[in-house]
Amino acid sequence: MAAKNLAAIDMGTNSCRIRITDPNGNIIYREALTIRLGEGLHKNGRFTPEAISRGLKCLTHFSELMHDYDVGHYRAIATASCRMAENGEEFIQSVAELCGINFEIISPEEEAILNLRGAMMNAPKSAPYVLVYDLGGGSTEITLATNEQSPKVLYTISIPWGARNASEAFDILEYNEEKAEKLRAEVKKYTGEFLINSEFLMYRKDCFCLATSSTPLRLFSMLEKTQTYNKDYADGMTEKTTDISAVIDEIKTMDFVKLSESPYIGSSRAPIFMAACVIFRTIYEELHIETLTASLKGAQEAIIEDLAAQWQN
Repeated sequence: MAAKNLAAIDMGTNSCRIRITDPNGNIIYREALTIRLGEGLHKNGRFTPEAISRGLKCLTHFSELMHDYDVGHYRAIATASCRMAENGEEFIQSVAELCGINFEIISPEEEAILNLRGAMMNAPKSAPYVLVYDLGGGSTEITLATNEQSPKVLYTISIPWGARNASEAFDILEYNEEKAEKLRAEVKKYTGEFLINSEFLMYRKDCFCLATSSTPLRLFSMLEKTQTYNKDYADGMTEKTTDISAVIDEIKTMDFVKLSESPYIGSSRAPIFMAACVIFRTIYEELHIETLTASLKGAQEAIIEDLAAQWQN
């Protein structure tokens, strides 16, 4: 009997992603849907009925995909929003009962390590160390590690702000300097702690720096004038942070209509993109990073790697 296919599902605060591969890890299908699970979470402390409905609809679709593609082994992870929501565990139970998918609510530390392992696929072997930061919808993890087959995490920190919850908490739909400065001040508390405890500046010259999530991929697409958001083209691309800042300065001048109409941002991402840019820029500036590589690869790739190793014949 032929070996079964594999799947990784990553449910975040804003988006939910599925990746289906053959038993060797070769991709067969992938999809990312904006479900806005964390919409209203900062205000209410709970998932709203509307957010739950969107999540269940998405995961019913993913369950059908796994059946259609003959998936025999999978891992499904839930991150910041399910950690934070009062009804997070209840939602996960509903998903299991109604969609047949069993999720794990993983810790910030495990989230950071999975994203580290995936992003490291874009790092050259010559770099002794890697720094990865993953800007999600409800949190942002920064991790410094050795660049080897089994990386040793030297220090990791989870910032409790991501694109979705920061947009709502600081009311940053369009750029406003006063609101942006309040968000920057919050992020700086954590980057300051990271700099001290990781001693990152001591490692920086020997460190390859990567950023995962759609924010760098969108910014790099815009910088390279690809005419549309091209995440595959931007994956593994390296840019100077001064050039990234120039693109962000351009974005800061856009009103909400222009953000929505931008081929690099679009209507689903526009409500949270300005806050994402503030967080993203604050981190690379505070850590004195001069060049940054965008990575489409993250937690899902690490999960598939584990599943393939476990279930290969």
